[in-house]
Amino acid sequence: MNELMSNAVDLMIAGMGFVFAFLVILVFATGLMSKIILRLAPPEPATPARTPRAKPKAPTSVDPDTAEAIKKAIAQYRSRHKK
Repeated sequence: MNELMSNAVDLMIAGMGFVFAFLVILVFATGLMSKIILRLAPPEPATPARTPRAKPKAPTSVDPDTAEAIKKAIAQYRSRHKK
């Protein structure tokens, strides 16, 4: 039983060593690829160029009947909701 546990621990350490080595290689490979890409194509600016916004249009005229209806609705609302 002792020998079996010893073999299991050895196998566990070997497996963890391989995973650690792979991750270290992966980190260096990713860093190297990043440097290569930055040299070949410099990054675009982080903030996009500002485009002027369109100015809001002047309100169109409202016909007199609609304006009168709005005034009456406001007066009715105010009369119902007095504090």
